[in-house]
Amino acid sequence: MAPATSSSAEARRFVGSRRRTEAPRGMHSPSPSPPPKKLKSIAEILATARYAVVARGDYSDVICEQCGSGERPDELLLCDKCDKGFHMKCLRPIVVRIPIGSWLCTNCSGQRRVRSFSQRKIIDFFKIQKCKEVKDRCGWSHQDARRRRRRSALVLQKKRRKLLPFIPSEDPAQRLKQMGTLASALTALELEFSNDLTYMPGMAPRSANQAIFENGGMQILSKEDTDTLEQCRAMCKRGECPPLVVVYDSCEGFTVEADGPIKDMTFIAEYIGDVDFLKNREHDDCDSMMTLLLAIDPSKSLVICPDKRGNIARFINGINNHTLEGKKKQNCKCVRYSVNGECRVFLVATRDIARGERLYYDYNGYEHEYPTHHFV
Repeated sequence: MAPATSSSAEARRFVGSRRRTEAPRGMHSPSPSPPPKKLKSIAEILATARYAVVARGDYSDVICEQCGSGERPDELLLCDKCDKGFHMKCLRPIVVRIPIGSWLCTNCSGQRRVRSFSQRKIIDFFKIQKCKEVKDRCGWSHQDARRRRRRSALVLQKKRRKLLPFIPSEDPAQRLKQMGTLASALTALELEFSNDLTYMPGMAPRSANQAIFENGGMQILSKEDTDTLEQCRAMCKRGECPPLVVVYDSCEGFTVEADGPIKDMTFIAEYIGDVDFLKNREHDDCDSMMTLLLAIDPSKSLVICPDKRGNIARFINGINNHTLEGKKKQNCKCVRYSVNGECRVFLVATRDIARGERLYYDYNGYEHEYPTHHFV
């Protein structure tokens, strides 16, 4: 009996210590089969598939898809996805210079739809700070301007023209609409809003932006104009923006219109973007780069690149300074100043601007190097 008892105990220990890996057959119903996978359509696959650039042996038969002409082959752009041709002036908006690298037509680029923004989204987008003071103290009024003019001597008025702060629209709903158009345009181009020059790793450091490097020197912004600049920056932080709206034109692309009267010598905006050395951007196809510093040593020259970050200055268009009609449209000027030893670029009204009038300035300023003969 003892051996039998011993073997039964060992059997019980073996069964108790064994880990069951699967259920006995018949104890559970079979698990349901997984739902069938939803397959993508061919159109969805082609819309997201990577494209390959295949060079043809002969492009003599390429014509423009818009006008149907094969003339002016030096102005024909070929889409790297569909391989169709387009004249630079037939595109909407017009392409003013030959792009560097790959280029996609409007149908293949998948441009993002322009978004609309609610009031809450606009406040968050621009990081607007709520004003805690009394409204009359926060805003800029005509009485303030008159008081400042009385304090200034008439002799000084004749010697130098002073910058005027912009006067925001009185209606808060109108200001929200203005900022909403800017937010929509920035989002459509996948840009971040910024009201300060940015110095990113791998680009020019802030220490490189020194006005003393300017070839021939740079004019210094006066104390009074510096106060005007700071006043405009403070208003923008409170959501009191310049009376401007960004609109889309089928020919010019995004452009800026006055949403209220703007006086001559009014500060419009500072030109904002990433600061980089000009030598790093010599082969860049961004059409909105702005000269920041023209150094004696060309390797230290700087440009502002609003291809990642920017503000409303990014959408103010340039004139065609090769035509009389183009020169007539100019109502702003681009000026560079030394502010606390650093180079800054401002856009200033050169005459009274009426509501509904578009803003234009000369990209070249005093350099006369940027080609504008393709501008509208």
